[in-house]
Amino acid sequence: MTENELREDICRVGASLFARGYVHATAGNISVRLPGGGYLITPTDACLGTLDPARLAKVDEDGVQTSGDRASKTLTLHRRIYGADAQARCVIHTHSTHLVAVSLGQGWGSEDPACDDLLPPITPYFVMKVGHVPLIPYHRPGDPAVGERVARRIAQMQAAGTPIRAVMLDRLGPNVWHRSPAEASAVLEELEETARLWMMTRAAPMTPDQIDELRQQFGAAW
Repeated sequence: MTENELREDICRVGASLFARGYVHATAGNISVRLPGGGYLITPTDACLGTLDPARLAKVDEDGVQTSGDRASKTLTLHRRIYGADAQARCVIHTHSTHLVAVSLGQGWGSEDPACDDLLPPITPYFVMKVGHVPLIPYHRPGDPAVGERVARRIAQMQAAGTPIRAVMLDRLGPNVWHRSPAEASAVLEELEETARLWMMTRAAPMTPDQIDELRQQFGAAW
């Protein structure tokens, strides 16, 4: 996609997420990696429902802003995600209600020191489309230290053979990434729906045999 097409796509996805309640007020942000280098990111305190393609912040590879309104304070975190996962072309952060609610209570892995998964594998599409979602300990919004934690967790999961495309920031919300704004949005939607189902049912996880079948048939990374 061209830069102009990516600008339009960011605004389209932002408006869709806002209209359906995945983001509210001026919470959340979206970025893309540009084909020729550098990034586009939504401005700080911008409403994702009313974005202007021409006012998106543009920054170079070093994170120096070159045009547009002032970049979101989460730019550092987005750049660390891109640096840790070469496949990532879009990052979306929201304060999705059910996901934040799960992080405020007892997440699935909260009683097991060896597990930091926010949610259990309760549906096949969560396993296939989202995968593991590590819970990252609380840091204030925009704290550059969280980028190091997230990048390290991405590397650990890649080394274990279970690459991830989402993390949950405790008390703040998810960061998801994929090859395009539309694909990243789909991951976010599946993730938020799983959190809602988990809060409603506290369903038992899928069995190891059921998950292995998803690995064999669909290449699920779990």
